[in-house]
Amino acid sequence: MSNENLTPEQVLAANGESFFWAKRFLGSRMGYDAARLYSFCRLLDDMADGDIINGPERLQVIYNELSKGNFKADPVLENFSPLFQDYDLDCEVVLALIDGLLDDQRTPVLISSEQDLLRYAYKVAGTVGLMMCSVLKCNNFAAKKHAIDLGIAMQLTNIARDVLEDAQMGRRYIPGDWVNNMSPEEIVEASNDPNSDESILIQDGIKRLLDMAEIFYRSGHHGLAYLPFRAHLSISVAAKVYRQIGVQIDNSGLNWYDGRQSTSKLSKIICTIKATFNLLSRASIRKKSHNTSLHSKLEGLPFVG
Repeated sequence: MSNENLTPEQVLAANGESFFWAKRFLGSRMGYDAARLYSFCRLLDDMADGDIINGPERLQVIYNELSKGNFKADPVLENFSPLFQDYDLDCEVVLALIDGLLDDQRTPVLISSEQDLLRYAYKVAGTVGLMMCSVLKCNNFAAKKHAIDLGIAMQLTNIARDVLEDAQMGRRYIPGDWVNNMSPEEIVEASNDPNSDESILIQDGIKRLLDMAEIFYRSGHHGLAYLPFRAHLSISVAAKVYRQIGVQIDNSGLNWYDGRQSTSKLSKIICTIKATFNLLSRASIRKKSHNTSLHSKLEGLPFVG
C-alpha cells in the first residue's frame, strides 16, 4: 500500500523505525505533529523515487506552485498546509528540501565533492531538522544551526549505510574525488570482490563519511538543551539510535557489501537509557557556541550563517 493512503503515524511506523521509537517520548500532541511532518517529507521522497504514481511530475508541480505560495496544487501539499500555518514554517526551507529531492532525478546521481555532499545533505535532511525545530516549539536561531547539523549527521549515516543499494539505483553519494570517480556500476562490481582495491577504496570513503558524521552529531548534541525537556529526550534518543547504525557499520569492519545495518530493540533500549542519563548535562550543553566552520560549504542556504 502506498504511504499516501496511510495516516501520518502509520507512515512513521512503517518507514521511520528510529523516529517511531523516539516519538513515544514527545507526548500525544507534539508526537502527532512530528509524525505529520515526517509523513509529509516521506511522501515527497516517495514522489522523487517514483514510488507514487506520477511522483516526479507531481513533485515538480509542488515545487513550482509552492514557490508561488499555492498550497492547493496537490493533495499532499494541501494536507500539509495546516501544519505549515500552525508552526509558521519557512517556505524557503521546504523548497530547499524539494530541490534536494529533485536533484535525485538525475541519472546517474554523482556527487563530485565534499561541498556537494554537504549541500545535498543539508537540502534533504538539514531542512527537516529546521522544520522539526519549529514543530518542537524551538525557534531560537542558534538552536536552528545545531538542528541543521543533526540532520546532516543522520544523512551522512544514511549514505554510509546505503552505498551498495544506492549504487544499484545508479546513485553515488560518496564524493567522486574520494573514490577516483568510480561509477555506480563500478561500485556494484566491487561489491563482488571485498579484497579488491576498489572495494577497499569504498571502505575508506565510508570511514570518512562516518568520521564526518561524528563531527556533526556532536554539534547537533550541543543544540539539544534549547529544546523543551521532553523534546530534548526524544531527539536525543533518535540521534543516538541513528548514530548507532554508523557504530555498527564501523564495528562490522566497514563491510558495505554485506547489506544494510539496522538497530535491534536491545540497542534502542540502551540508546534510550544513555539519552536519559545525558539529560543531567542539559544545563552545561547550552554554553557551547556553534562551530561556524561546519557551515562554510553551505553559504546561501536558509538559516546558515
